[in-house]
Amino acid sequence: LVYTFTNMPRKKVTEVSGNGGIKRKRAGGKKKEREFSSDDEFDDFEEQENTKKPGKPAAKSGLQPVTVPDDIKEKIKLDLPKVKGQLLIFGATNWDLIGRKEVPKAQAAFRNLGQNLWGPHRYGCLNDVQVSSVVSGPCAAHSLLITTEGKLWSWGRNEKGQLGHGDTKRLEAPKLIEALADEVVVAAACGRNHTLALTEGGTAYSFGENKLGQLGQGNQTDAVLSPAPIQYNGQPLVKVACGAEFSMVVDCKGNLYSFGCPEYGQLGHNSDGKFIARAQRIEFDCETIARRVTIFIEKSKDGQVTPVPNVVVRDVACGGNHTLILDSQKRVFSWGFGGYGRLGHTEQKDEMVPRLVKLFDFPGRGASQIYTGYQCSFAVNEMGGLFFWGVTNTSRESTMYPKAVQDLCGWKVRSLACGKSSIVIAADDSTISWGPSPTFGELGYGDNKAKSSTTAQEVKSLDGVYAEQVVMGYAHSLVIARQDTPQEQEKLKKLPEYNPRTL
Repeated sequence: LVYTFTNMPRKKVTEVSGNGGIKRKRAGGKKKEREFSSDDEFDDFEEQENTKKPGKPAAKSGLQPVTVPDDIKEKIKLDLPKVKGQLLIFGATNWDLIGRKEVPKAQAAFRNLGQNLWGPHRYGCLNDVQVSSVVSGPCAAHSLLITTEGKLWSWGRNEKGQLGHGDTKRLEAPKLIEALADEVVVAAACGRNHTLALTEGGTAYSFGENKLGQLGQGNQTDAVLSPAPIQYNGQPLVKVACGAEFSMVVDCKGNLYSFGCPEYGQLGHNSDGKFIARAQRIEFDCETIARRVTIFIEKSKDGQVTPVPNVVVRDVACGGNHTLILDSQKRVFSWGFGGYGRLGHTEQKDEMVPRLVKLFDFPGRGASQIYTGYQCSFAVNEMGGLFFWGVTNTSRESTMYPKAVQDLCGWKVRSLACGKSSIVIAADDSTISWGPSPTFGELGYGDNKAKSSTTAQEVKSLDGVYAEQVVMGYAHSLVIARQDTPQEQEKLKKLPEYNPRTL
């Protein structure tokens, strides 16, 4: 059965499955995710460049920003997370080297800045800063923190202006983003080289790389160095998320919008945006303005596709090239790049529109939290069980559908993060981590301790430290540690202070 829906993408694709449109076979059969078997996953290789010239913006001239008349626009005031604590960091801090064989020539001066921190450290410059949220992403070599006053700080790699300071200067330690100092920022997200920030009034700002329209500012430019609002006049936004080169936002009515690179269907518009340009070169028709995701589907074993109506989105999480959402009925949908089973549909096919993950579609078994790693996905169900699918170690077996993580059975997961291949979890009174080698300290086990682990281990260096939130970048970990009691404060004072060298 072939479905056609109204409100289809501008490019007509009649089948709501797999790769709509023209299939070009590349030599070597299955198309490879542009990535990451090599260390240079961050870098634009020559051959990658050729496959990925931005589509011509001219083709997009008809697209207007989402607009809602003022009289029906809600007024909202989003709350900051109810968390407060001190920021801790461990893992790789040589920001220009992360995910690369060597530091690019342009960054050569910084070659020896930043070290691998094998155990948790405090930033000296943040001793008096109360942090309510910390942000990075599985493809990111930069990080953000939000203070209890709603001020946004950033640090790390900055080659595309993703720190929002109006320049491309790398920062070793967190610094306030002056351009947003008058705003109360309640949430943010980090892509590979771009950043989204959400204010309490529901406005999203974006900055950093924009070669593929991932900033949603209506154009494709190399980089935007200072925060600017995305082109969007719809209902106030309540969630933001970033994949490697694409972005997602959710409005207060539970509608989902996406923009940026469509290469694997990760935007959810029933197309991978491919078109064959001159000289048989494949190019991508990027979405440069937030565009609503309108189709959600369920697929039966025999490939029968049925639309799922009334999906009200409550949360969204992006991996490198895939997306998960959680809806008001505790259902999980996933779509985008299908390699290694990261979508959880028991097959490795890319999905061009959000597809229901069957396991959580049963009474009492719905999901309550969703998380993504680079090439994997997690969900916690209503009973508190943690499920994993996809892969963290590409040289091991893939998990093609959600499987219970037995090591965590009986633990109450409060916060989870996954970088390129390591996982960190805050559960009960412990911090737990595991990941294959090579690691760079992001597991936090400490100096002269194990460098990797295939099974979940408690992070002994954080004994007695209550982690409110854990977050991971590509190869570094960030923790908000509670400091409400004298005991907790004492414990944190004993941790080493990290005062990075600067140039």
